[in-house]
Amino acid sequence: MKTKFLPFLLLLIAFNSLSQNAPQLLSGTKKLFTANYEMDFETIISLSYPKMVDTIGIDVMLEKLDKCYQNEDYRLRYQLESVPFITHKIQKIGALSFCMITCRNPVRYFFEKKLTTEEATTKIAWLQETNHTKDVVFEPKRNSFNVKRNTTFLAVMDETTSGDWKFINLDDTNQAAAFQSLFDESVKKQLGINK
Repeated sequence: MKTKFLPFLLLLIAFNSLSQNAPQLLSGTKKLFTANYEMDFETIISLSYPKMVDTIGIDVMLEKLDKCYQNEDYRLRYQLESVPFITHKIQKIGALSFCMITCRNPVRYFFEKKLTTEEATTKIAWLQETNHTKDVVFEPKRNSFNVKRNTTFLAVMDETTSGDWKFINLDDTNQAAAFQSLFDESVKKQLGINK
C-alpha cells in the first residue's frame, strides 16, 4: 500500500507546486511588461534571469535597454499598458523550471529626423526584420512606424532566482544570445528554441 501511495503523493506535490507557481508567474510577467511600458530599466533588470544579467553585465544591459528605447535616431514606446499573456506549459528540466510566455505587443517607433519616402521604405524592411513581423505601417504625419508584433519571454526558476520567476526576453538580441550561451542543446531542444 505504501509503495502505491508514494508515487501519488509525489505527483500531488509536484502538481501543487506548479499550480502555486502559475499566479506568481503571471504576476511577474505583468510586472516585467509594466516595467518595459514605463521604461523602468532597473526593474527590468531586477526581474531578469540573474545568470543572464551576470553574462551581459548590469551596466551594459542598462545601456543597451536605454539605447533600444531612445537614441539619436528614434524613440521606441509600447502602445498598450497591459496585454493578455499566453502562458505555455511549465516544464521542469533537471533542477530548472521554464515557461514560455507570449503576447501581442504593438510598439511605435518615433523617428527624430523627418524621413523621406526612400528612408521610410528602408526603415520598414529593417523594422520587419528586427521585430519578426510583416505588419509595419509608416505614418508620415507622425514620422513614426506602427509595428504590430508578438513578444516572447522565457520565464526561468532555479537556485539563483530564490524561488521567483525571472525572465529572458527572447526578442532582445543580447538576451537571446545570453540564453544561447547559458543553456545546453538538450534544454534548447526540449524548449523548442533553436538558433
